[in-house]
Amino acid sequence: KSRTIALKLAGDAGLVAALSVCKGDSVSLVTAGGQSIRFKESDVRTMGRTAAGVSGIKIGKGDKVAGADVIRDERDYLLVVTDKGYGKRTAVKEYKIQKRAGSGIKTANITEKTGPVIAAWVVNDQMSEVIVASKKGQVIRTELSQVPKLGRATQGVRVMKLRPGDAIAAFTAF
Repeated sequence: KSRTIALKLAGDAGLVAALSVCKGDSVSLVTAGGQSIRFKESDVRTMGRTAAGVSGIKIGKGDKVAGADVIRDERDYLLVVTDKGYGKRTAVKEYKIQKRAGSGIKTANITEKTGPVIAAWVVNDQMSEVIVASKKGQVIRTELSQVPKLGRATQGVRVMKLRPGDAIAAFTAF
């Protein structure tokens, strides 16, 4: 019957992630259009429970935030997977720390062939597997080592071959 407002969202905005950060961490935001920004956790000031928050990344027309995660170790990688089954790992060292609310830098070469970024996670060498699920129920489980380490401005390689009309729904690494 009673609700607690946790966050004020404007218009059609939605919540992508809720992250727990520690002093010294940095935050990575990735858009569907292939842009990414990395900023210090200290750039986000403390606010009241119902505050709308601060801007993390400038969003281009028709774009949206697809993924967010915390970077704690410079030896980690940003794993990005696209709508049409392409993926790659890129060393987080390739993402310079910027001030929040910028337009970011290119993290994936988005084309008609790859489709938009659907999610991005920070992964490390202690993780061993990736599970990818499609919208039509196809699921694969593969070794994380099978997803290549590539540069920021590349499209990646096919992680999952999809049937016509299907698309990636979600993925996780562990």
